[in-house]
Amino acid sequence: MRRILQLARYATVSAIATGTSLVVLGALVATRTLTPGWANLVATAVGTVPSFELNRRWVWGRTGRRSVRAEVVPFAVLAAAGLALSTLTVVVTGRWADAAGLTDATRTLAVQAANLVGFGLVWLAQFAVCDRLLFRPTAPVPTPEAVPAGRELASAR
Repeated sequence: MRRILQLARYATVSAIATGTSLVVLGALVATRTLTPGWANLVATAVGTVPSFELNRRWVWGRTGRRSVRAEVVPFAVLAAAGLALSTLTVVVTGRWADAAGLTDATRTLAVQAANLVGFGLVWLAQFAVCDRLLFRPTAPVPTPEAVPAGRELASAR
C-alpha cells in the first residue's frame, strides 16, 4: 500500500511539473517568443524546480539540507536526459509543423505532444533512479538511548 501511495504521489508531482512546463512551453511557442527547442529548454528548467522539491519532500519524505552532490546534481542529470529527448522530439515536430503549414494553435499542440512523449519515455526510469539512488532511505543514526547498556564500552575499545 505504501508503494501505491508513493507512485500516486510521484504521478501527481509529474502532472504538476509537466503542467507547469507545458504552460510555459505553450506560451513561448504560441507567441513565437522562442523557437521550440529554446522554449523547451526554458520550460523544462521551470518545471524541474517544483519536480525536485515535491519529489524530495512529498514523494520520498526527505527533509533538511539538500545535498548538491548526492541529490541536486543527479536529479539535474535526469532532467537533462529528459530535456535532451524531449528537445529532439520538440525540434523535429516544430520543423515538421512549420513545413506542413500548421496553424499556430495546431503547431503548439503538436510541440506540446512531442514534449510529453519525450519526457514520458524517461518517467519510469526516473522513478527507479530516485527511489533506489537519490532519495533512498538512509539508516537512522542510533541515539545514545537506543544503544543497549554496556555496548558503548565495547565499541569504545
